[in-house]
Amino acid sequence: MQFKWLNESRIKNKDNNSIEIYASAKSDFFCGGDITIQEGALPNNICNAPYYYTEIVGDFIMRVKVSLDFKSTYDASAVMVMKDIENWGKFCFEQTDFDTHAVVSVVTRNNISDDANGCNIQTDNVWLQVCRNGNAFAFHYSVDGVNYYMSRFFYLNADNVVKVGLVAQSPIGDGGKRIFEELSIQYKTVKNIRVGK
Repeated sequence: MQFKWLNESRIKNKDNNSIEIYASAKSDFFCGGDITIQEGALPNNICNAPYYYTEIVGDFIMRVKVSLDFKSTYDASAVMVMKDIENWGKFCFEQTDFDTHAVVSVVTRNNISDDANGCNIQTDNVWLQVCRNGNAFAFHYSVDGVNYYMSRFFYLNADNVVKVGLVAQSPIGDGGKRIFEELSIQYKTVKNIRVGK
């Protein structure tokens, strides 16, 4: 697999099965548009987080075990699939604004992002999976690397070739290490995209 950078950062290959990527301060992928709210905050359009990706033709399954040193709200290790800078989906192991650690998904179409908190995770790491079947995509998570559960099913009007890879983010924080272990990519079509295999 040949990987490239969008928003290059520091990277350390600890061994054949572990990668550390440094999340720079105030880094994220989120497109808030011109939405205004009374309380809280929505970020402006920002696509500056380090993204270490490869290009994949056709259907696939990508899995990786992620962890991080949670310090600030929205700190996350994530996986992302991207058609282009205005159309993408990411799946995060994130420190939420509800003071939990959870799997969180964001899907962006035509430069407008949604945001969906998934299950809270009680362990220090979690497996994240993204799979593709045509223009249908799904995010799954696992706490043991064996049993996976769907968190998000969505469509992207994607080309045959998409970018798939790892994101290190720290939207309101000062950054830090994001750890990705046992990354694998299978070039196959899942039989059941909701189940993810």
